[in-house]
Amino acid sequence: MNFPKSRDEIARDVLALLPRLRERFGDRLSTSGAVREQHGHGEGVPDSAPPDAVVFALTNEDVAFVARTCFDAQVPMIPFGTGTSLEGHVVAVHGGVCVDLSRMNAILEVDADALDCRVQAGVTREELNAHVRAQGLFFPIDPGANASLGGMASTRASGTAAVRYGTMGDAVLGLTVVTADGRTVRTGTRARKSAAGLDLTRLFVGSEGILGFITEVQLRLWGLPEMVQAAVCQFPEL
Repeated sequence: MNFPKSRDEIARDVLALLPRLRERFGDRLSTSGAVREQHGHGEGVPDSAPPDAVVFALTNEDVAFVARTCFDAQVPMIPFGTGTSLEGHVVAVHGGVCVDLSRMNAILEVDADALDCRVQAGVTREELNAHVRAQGLFFPIDPGANASLGGMASTRASGTAAVRYGTMGDAVLGLTVVTADGRTVRTGTRARKSAAGLDLTRLFVGSEGILGFITEVQLRLWGLPEMVQAAVCQFPEL
């Protein structure tokens, strides 16, 4: 599928947007080659396709501003967490503006009695576990990298404990999402059982940034296990 504009047209449009973006973000907007190259690939794609600019967001309003600005100019937007994914969705195939959410790393709320929490998208799973360990809680989804929880929700990450605890599709209770045109949508509830309304949370989980920017995540937590054991199984043939 081809983007309506050519790569050169998109680059020119981004150049025209830079004064407006720089007025809002200042030094949180970067066009340096090193930063763009860093944001042009994940761990699963060897070839890099860097964006034309990188914006470091701090709030939902920052993300919404970028989305509205780029939507009006028909410029591609690429959400970026920690860059550890294997899916290739952070590659800026057509260029555009990359929105880095790694600085949105606040743990907004933890309810130990309800076994849930709400975090910004840039919080990593190791940061969350370090924060809740003293309360006897932990977050078990482990994709192997210290990924951001927003990125894990976006890719429906799983891991070695998926048989016992499920995947991100099972752990996410609700989301705050900024859509491509800059609207902010909040999905889901803290209720474990609900059949009311459209299940928009499950629509956005696993969408890999196509449907919107996941900026906040409501997550289930579990009690720390008394013991953890591991085993290795060897097989003589495939």
